[in-house]
Amino acid sequence: MASGIFALLDDIAALMDDVVLMSKMATKKTAGILGDDLAVNAEKASGFVSSREIPVLWAITKGSFANKLIILPIAFLLSYFLPIAVTVLLICGGLYLAYEGAEKIYSFLFHRKQHQAEAAVDRKSYDTKDLLSLEKQKIKSAILTDFILSVEIVIIALGAVEGQELTVQIVVVSFVAILATIGVYGIVAMLVRMDDIGLHFIKKSNSPQSFLHRLGQGLVWLLPKVVKSLSVIGTIALLLVSGGIFVHKISFFHHILEEIPSIIRDFSIGLGVGIVVFIVLSAFKALYGYFKT
Repeated sequence: MASGIFALLDDIAALMDDVVLMSKMATKKTAGILGDDLAVNAEKASGFVSSREIPVLWAITKGSFANKLIILPIAFLLSYFLPIAVTVLLICGGLYLAYEGAEKIYSFLFHRKQHQAEAAVDRKSYDTKDLLSLEKQKIKSAILTDFILSVEIVIIALGAVEGQELTVQIVVVSFVAILATIGVYGIVAMLVRMDDIGLHFIKKSNSPQSFLHRLGQGLVWLLPKVVKSLSVIGTIALLLVSGGIFVHKISFFHHILEEIPSIIRDFSIGLGVGIVVFIVLSAFKALYGYFKT
């Protein structure tokens, strides 16, 4: 009896060791997408009056948890009954990430002024009677974006634990999915309140030359810079993650540019594939618009 209990405990300990090791690996592989997720949601949760930022962010967070509840069971069923589907979805996700990264670079190079003008119009509209409608639109948009990124996080995490027991897959991928939501939206909550904290310091300071006043000014100045830098980091991360998927899952890419550092190879392949997908989709949209008219 005692030996049976000890054997069970030994099995549990071995399982937990596998879970911890696989969780670390899966978290590392999904870190790139988390960076983009963070940048996207920091942008979507900012721009509101101070009293509405946290309620909007909480609504998005609840939507993110709901997304995970939908995605996780489907992913586990596919992994168990149709494992090849996980690889196919992983590659499709890589194509999407590569496209998104290339599209962001294109928009930055050729449509930056247009986006800035649209953002300026949006900011002016925040104080109107349509604020509630605007909030609902941004929340829906953020939850939809979160759903797409959540699919990518879950599939990449599944790819990291491919070949492991189903129990290990369920525990590890669920842990990564929950950690992603808590981590991303926790950090976003701190970011969107950064300027309010800065303004609080400014009000509490004795003079414009005091340390507290300068600290407050620095926080207010820093917030938009942080959001922009996260967007850049997120774009780079998208291309690195997608390139890594192609290198490890498609034999054709596995032997390309082997002599250069892997980080440069992954980025180059991700960007190259992203440009091709962007051109193909842009041509398809143009043709569709031409024949539709």
